[in-house]
Amino acid sequence: MYICIAWHNQLSKPNNQNALKHLIRISIVALAALLSSISATAQSRTNSEEMRQLSKFNKVFGYLVGAYVDEVDTQPLIEKAIESVLQELDPHSSYISAKEMQRVQEQLDGEFSGIGVEFNVVRDTIMVVNTIAGAPAESVGVRPNDRIIAIDGENAVGVKRADVPSKLRGKSGTTVHISVVRHGTEGVLEFDVVRNKIPINTVDAAYLVAKGIGYVKINRFGRTTVDEFQQATSALGRLNGLILDLRGNGGGLLDQAIGLASHFLPEGSEVVSTEGRAIPQQIYRSRKGGHFTKTAVVVLVDEASASASEIVAGALQDWDRGVIVGRPSFGKGLVQRQVMLNDGSAIRLTTARYHTPTGRVIQRPYENGKREEYYKQQRERLVANGRAADTVGLAELPSYKTLRNGRTVRGGGGITPDVTIEADTLEFTPYLVKLIGKGVLSSYLYDYLDTHRDHLKSDYPTLERFREEFIVSDQILSQITGKASEQGVEMVEEEFSRSKSFLKRQFKALIARNLFSSSAYYEILNSEGDAVLNEGVRIVTNWNVVARPILGY
Repeated sequence: MYICIAWHNQLSKPNNQNALKHLIRISIVALAALLSSISATAQSRTNSEEMRQLSKFNKVFGYLVGAYVDEVDTQPLIEKAIESVLQELDPHSSYISAKEMQRVQEQLDGEFSGIGVEFNVVRDTIMVVNTIAGAPAESVGVRPNDRIIAIDGENAVGVKRADVPSKLRGKSGTTVHISVVRHGTEGVLEFDVVRNKIPINTVDAAYLVAKGIGYVKINRFGRTTVDEFQQATSALGRLNGLILDLRGNGGGLLDQAIGLASHFLPEGSEVVSTEGRAIPQQIYRSRKGGHFTKTAVVVLVDEASASASEIVAGALQDWDRGVIVGRPSFGKGLVQRQVMLNDGSAIRLTTARYHTPTGRVIQRPYENGKREEYYKQQRERLVANGRAADTVGLAELPSYKTLRNGRTVRGGGGITPDVTIEADTLEFTPYLVKLIGKGVLSSYLYDYLDTHRDHLKSDYPTLERFREEFIVSDQILSQITGKASEQGVEMVEEEFSRSKSFLKRQFKALIARNLFSSSAYYEILNSEGDAVLNEGVRIVTNWNVVARPILGY
């Protein structure tokens, strides 16, 4: 279903009163048709009061553009009106501007057209963090740590990070000229880069976390997620167990969630159902061809796992198919229908709710028009001493029986893990937050790589050797904290002592990402200090002893 609203651009033209009257009449008819086209049920409920309110709005709008003392730019007014209406509904109905919609679509499609660099802005300069293998930038010789100082002849120093993509991206086949400064090379390097399609991966990492045990981290559910998952797991070889990391995964496309769940469930198993006021119940079932229907599996979730992530975790939990480990998930179980508008913008209108196979409502409670309080409650889920607030009173949540073994699982919104690991907030001190937030760590990283990249690549030709042999020395930490003091982040000894181990892991992981891949970043970061992942490994490697009792076998 699409909404076609074609009048606001025309009405911004002066001296067009006849067209104005005609278009307003058309708009009333078009919007009335929209209300009646949602479904037969919705049509029967569209009463005369709704039509009177619609006519009221159109009349005000007509007087505004036809009689107001000054010429009115209607676009921002209409956008604000749409946003205001949606703000009074549930927390997830939303308006997406045309500019933002382009970025959203790229994320879902899994590709965009550009030059293929990961970048950051450090000290007002665009820094190339990494080049994508085989992408245009790498092909012409752009290297990690290069500084882009000009784009198509225009000075790029001081550009805002949010503005960089619009300057580097464009239609496939078009050329962008970039001027680069490289450490150890005199003068400015000039590159003509022909833009091409660049994949946006949704699988961040895939590696063997233990012998025969795979680890796969998925950051969102885009159009290529299931294909990426299949390729990643195939590359790992024969697996006896799998840890699926959905922490921080805010969701995405429903069909990809169903496709991923299908890898773990027998064909025809219910994955999720939807139902709304104007939408009849629809049940989505797993497809054939799952590669891990008998493999030991653990799913990692946290308070930022939402929507499609909760669909996958909820289905595996309800069918006693895998152990869920971590912290209670976000609780985003409202179905949005995306409706494109005539200028490339869109609205996402909530039309139904998700239910897990046992009938649990994924959406946590909310009040219409109070989305600020809704998100504030989410921020307050972790309380003093790192204790998960939503594990308190767990027994008071509604209970359901799983479909295979009849064990008790909890409803009330979100997915409550089978094994809850409280958040470890000890390492995350205010000093660490300031050090990272002010860009001290990233700034030092680039300086360090400028000086040491060649010998790092020579000394550590493989990730395995780097992981085993590279050590973040106290001298490196001293240089980082010294740089922090120069930038106004004063040392707090007690907080630094608590954050020291994490700082070492983070710095080592960032170097690994620059030398090897994004997967290498997670392999290093996860190697120590991740209590949730460690518990997942323990469960998978001791499946019969640990997991089966949890699942009720």
